[in-house]
Amino acid sequence: MNQIKIDFVSDIACPWCAVGLAALERAIEQVKGDVTVELHFQPFELNPDMPPEGEDIVEHLTRKYGITPAQIEQNQQQIAERGAAVGFMFNREGRKRTYNTFDAHRLLHWAGEQGGDGQHRLKRALLGAYFSDGLDPSAAPVLLQAVAKAGLDEVRAAEILRNDDYAEVVREREQLFLSQGIHSVPSVILNDRYLVQGGQPVEAFEQALRQVAAAD
Repeated sequence: MNQIKIDFVSDIACPWCAVGLAALERAIEQVKGDVTVELHFQPFELNPDMPPEGEDIVEHLTRKYGITPAQIEQNQQQIAERGAAVGFMFNREGRKRTYNTFDAHRLLHWAGEQGGDGQHRLKRALLGAYFSDGLDPSAAPVLLQAVAKAGLDEVRAAEILRNDDYAEVVREREQLFLSQGIHSVPSVILNDRYLVQGGQPVEAFEQALRQVAAAD
């Protein structure tokens, strides 16, 4: 059976990353028996300079992309529908604020070092906390709640948040993917060579997995 290494480069403040991950998970399930995967989550910050208190999402998106509040509402509805189609539920009221996600990425890197699927569980818990529950993913209690939900060590996670642990390595990883031309997320890198960008449908991810498995 062919094995594929997947680097899922994303930010937990990115709604299309939530959609893309849910679609990728379904694609992985559909190739089970033919392809095995080794899934890693890599850091990317959409807004690395976001202050701790975050920013109103409408003000932020209007300034960043030059779109109107009506367009933002329409986009959020479209994203919610795409998410529902692959089993990811967005908060009915939509996002109210966007937040700094650096601490979340530090915890995700730590989780990845623990082995098993703890990093995957934590990623899902963080996406759910923000997009489904409307919580602040920069707040320590929310982060620790996600750690607990993922079945990871809350005591160690709290220690990481109190210190600067994993800050340097996360910044290095972010710069690595930027240097490789990754400027939008989600970006899904297969076997370090093949790139699939965006919150693609399940069928697109499944096709990519099968093609790479056949090629390698």
